[in-house]
Amino acid sequence: VYKESSTNLVSLSLMPAVFPAALWPVAAMEVHTSKEVNAVNGTNLRLKCTFSSSSPISQHLSVTWNFRPEDLGSHELVLYYLQEPYNLPAGRFKERVTWDGNIERNDVSIMIWNLQPTDNGTFTCQVKNPPDANGVVGEVRLRVVQKVHFSEIHFLAVAIVSACVLMIIVVTVVIICRHHRKKAQEKRIEVTEKQSLKARDEKEDSPLED
Repeated sequence: VYKESSTNLVSLSLMPAVFPAALWPVAAMEVHTSKEVNAVNGTNLRLKCTFSSSSPISQHLSVTWNFRPEDLGSHELVLYYLQEPYNLPAGRFKERVTWDGNIERNDVSIMIWNLQPTDNGTFTCQVKNPPDANGVVGEVRLRVVQKVHFSEIHFLAVAIVSACVLMIIVVTVVIICRHHRKKAQEKRIEVTEKQSLKARDEKEDSPLED
């Protein structure tokens, strides 16, 4: 009985090692995008999307870019790629979206021209490279703003420049004060010397007492 129980325990302990792929399947296709992007109204923006596949790139590789507006409306097709990019004949992105990727470098990015406030929403990038057809869909949230908001780096740069300007002002004031103080001291010394010389001359010109 002891030997049989030990054999069963060993068999159970080896199950995760023998059947890992069946129990926990690993996604063969991985898509990488920025989580959130801010851009200024009226400018152009490159939405970067890259992928990695466990299979060699085939001629059947396809890329689908979709858009979901902030009001959580229905998905809209932005661009489709299959051996070559296919632009939309109509819609909000007509003649405003172009292919800017390089399949050989695993890059499936797009360019959006003349950003508008209606472009606020979530863009999704899906790549299929048969047999790697399943995997994580890349998402990037776009916020179109009217003007650029200062980032922490901008604030740091402004703080450094302000500190440098303040230091220059302080040093300049100190130099000017020392210069005026030196001039005043030289003037006092000059006045004192003149008074001493005048007193000596007056003493020499006065008659001697008997």
